[in-house]
Amino acid sequence: MSNEVTRFRTGEDQQLTQRFAHRAELMQASEIRALFAVASRPEIVSLAGGMPNLSALPMEMMADVVDKLIKENGTEALQYGSGQGHPKLREQICDVMALEGIRAHPDDVIVTTGSQQALDLISRIFINPGDVVLVEAPSYVGALGTFKQYEANVVHVEMDENGLVPEALRAAIEAVRKTGQEIKFLYLIPNYQNPAGVLLPADRRTEILEICAAEKIFIVEDNPYGLLGFDRPSPNAMRAQDSENVIYLGSFSKTIAPGFRVGWALVPQSLKEKLVIAAESSILCPSNFTQLSISGYLADQPWRDQIASFCKLYKVRRDAMLESLEQYFPEGASWTKPGGGFYVWVTLPPEIDTTALMPKAIVAKVAYVPGTAFYADGFGSWSMRLSYCHPTPERIREGVRALGGVIRTEMENRAII
Repeated sequence: MSNEVTRFRTGEDQQLTQRFAHRAELMQASEIRALFAVASRPEIVSLAGGMPNLSALPMEMMADVVDKLIKENGTEALQYGSGQGHPKLREQICDVMALEGIRAHPDDVIVTTGSQQALDLISRIFINPGDVVLVEAPSYVGALGTFKQYEANVVHVEMDENGLVPEALRAAIEAVRKTGQEIKFLYLIPNYQNPAGVLLPADRRTEILEICAAEKIFIVEDNPYGLLGFDRPSPNAMRAQDSENVIYLGSFSKTIAPGFRVGWALVPQSLKEKLVIAAESSILCPSNFTQLSISGYLADQPWRDQIASFCKLYKVRRDAMLESLEQYFPEGASWTKPGGGFYVWVTLPPEIDTTALMPKAIVAKVAYVPGTAFYADGFGSWSMRLSYCHPTPERIREGVRALGGVIRTEMENRAII
């Protein structure tokens, strides 16, 4: 392309960006998305993306589900549906949530295009520019991007190996209230958290619920991993204890398949109408085809056994990662030891910048996500998220060995070891 054409197009781009709404300036690609082009190369061991491993999902069975749906109910499956979601699927979602102690009515369930859409709708309803959203430290990158888009002021709350620290939550609420800012809700992932992999114990759940109820702060409980515990079930959902102050988000992306893009929100009655209106204005109605595919799967297939198969597959991979970290990572590094889910959170000495380290890791043919992706304020530069869900155990060991060598060399160059 000639320099003249390049200058012309650059001028066009500048004129277009000047016409954008203010919120468009806040729309930025996440660090994870930026990694995909590199991490997807076959020679790279990707410990970056959290893609569910579908090798345990029998494709013949899924083909039978879809074939039966089209043959027996194709005219409904391919037609517009309800903005709130298909009634039968909403009933089945209540059965799924019952596994974590939730007693719910289908009328309070809104089906969404993945739980990410539910998070976007909730943010649209609640957040005014400058409002505060409390989140874990670190927190899910997709949530941080949504809150930023709606111009929220994100305040991180300390976590430890057992999840969100109640005393830190009290301190954060007090500090924000002193500034006069309004806190709209607390967002957290209590089960095998993304990115840290930690599990919030039952006693902390109760204490956090009591704090937020007393302070009149909604809780948004995001729970995609709750049924993916390896050794024992996770505690009951927070929504099981409080139906008035907790908005619960669920998804079939991790327990069935992400390609269906079916999630849901379980909301207090007072919020349902606004959320349905917001959903209808966003996409009019979620996909009838994907909803009824999920519904047929839940009705006709041993889905609990399938979840158990996923848990077995992920546990083998988790073990491979933890064993490899012990073997190959240098002294001075530490990491979480998840009992379920997809992720391990690694903490290195503060002199190590994991964003700056990434090109060296790519040369060594391994990818991860730098810790700063999971903070709204640039914190976490000496941390990284490693995902064990998708690679084979052999590839995990290969990737961790390579990454450990990169980190060891960097620490030696900086005279840390």
